[in-house]
Amino acid sequence: MADLKERLLPPKPASAINLRDNSYRASASGRIPFQGVDVSGLKKRGQGLRSWIRVDVTGNSQVIEVDKFSMMRRCDLPARDLRLLDPLFVYPSTILGREKAIVVNLEQIRCIITADEVLLLNSLDSYVLQYVVELQRRLQAAGVGEVWQQSEGPDSGRRRGSRNFDNMFGNTSPDYLPFEFRALEVALEAACTFLDSQAAELEIEAYPLLDELTSKISTLNLERVRRLKSRLVALTRRVQKVRDEIEQLMDDDGDMAEMYLTEKKRRMESSFYGDQSLVGYRSNDGGLSLSAPVSPVSSPPDSSRKLEKCLSIARSRHESVRSSESATENIEELEMLLEAYFVVIDSTLNKLTSLKEYIDDTEDFINIQLDNVRNQLIQFELLLTTATFVVAIFGVVAGIFGMNFEISMFNNAGAFKWVLVITGVSGAIIFSTFLWFFKHRRLMPL
Repeated sequence: MADLKERLLPPKPASAINLRDNSYRASASGRIPFQGVDVSGLKKRGQGLRSWIRVDVTGNSQVIEVDKFSMMRRCDLPARDLRLLDPLFVYPSTILGREKAIVVNLEQIRCIITADEVLLLNSLDSYVLQYVVELQRRLQAAGVGEVWQQSEGPDSGRRRGSRNFDNMFGNTSPDYLPFEFRALEVALEAACTFLDSQAAELEIEAYPLLDELTSKISTLNLERVRRLKSRLVALTRRVQKVRDEIEQLMDDDGDMAEMYLTEKKRRMESSFYGDQSLVGYRSNDGGLSLSAPVSPVSSPPDSSRKLEKCLSIARSRHESVRSSESATENIEELEMLLEAYFVVIDSTLNKLTSLKEYIDDTEDFINIQLDNVRNQLIQFELLLTTATFVVAIFGVVAGIFGMNFEISMFNNAGAFKWVLVITGVSGAIIFSTFLWFFKHRRLMPL
């Protein structure tokens, strides 16, 4: 594999190597030139080193510092994909399948998954550390299981060897998942668990607060519900984005086939070594043809040539059918994996939707209560206005009799009582008439 990397990667320029060597060479005066400055680390703006947590196939982890362009060459990724992992910017959840890597941006989990390693942005977040620990545990548990299966006995060794043979040629068993799918599964599980825990915390806080609001409507409770609804909308948007991303991957078979990195790496290596063997065979064949004369006796007959041609065609067809079946099975495995976490994230979304509906129902109930109180106030105001109108009749009578004119009624001592009785009866009749009109028009329940 190291020889393959040396062939594929371009050699380093000699100027850079000489510059690095000269930067650490002491001068004649005994002082190191450019002391305190790492000449090899001089980069343009925006190309600074970043700390990454690397987890390999065996579960070993280490912290490395890699700059942006080295990471781009290492994983064969464009700059816009690495920009999605920048913690200084807020990007929606994304899962991208590339030629040699899978770019994952799911909440706190921002990593690059290849066929051999997982590169995770170093962070002090507990969910990032839990992701690393869980991935190491699963990878090491898988390695222990393989060792245990090999130590069972000769029959189990033959079964294990047949399983390895099947996995090597793409006929994967149901419990087998490549390294990139295991890492992706842990990332999906971490994101779904994080979102579900936030939804659960929101539910625990929301339901008592809403019940308190229905019993006591106050400015403080309304403000708390407003903040709660803002958090709910933001969390629902994030959960919806993760759900849409998983659904989009499930609907596109090409993207799912692109994410099978182990199979692509195996095919690339097999084709590379096949080309190397073919070149060696041709060189040997050419050497023989130059050293030995060509005779009609040594040339193969036409029947053998036809037979070899038929065998090569059949072999190529078998390889193509086997690769297509393997790709179909791999897509089905990834689809089953995505479907499982799609159900989980959909359950979280349904939980948030139910909470939003409960908040909407509470708001409707509060609006109904407020409308009822408003109607009662209107009814009371109507009754008060009617009573004021009746009392105003007494003011009209008093104003009439208070004018400066003389009549014989003023000389009668019992006339004042009759004026009060007649005015009171007239006011009662008028008030009763208004109440009957309100009941007839159904303006208030009487």
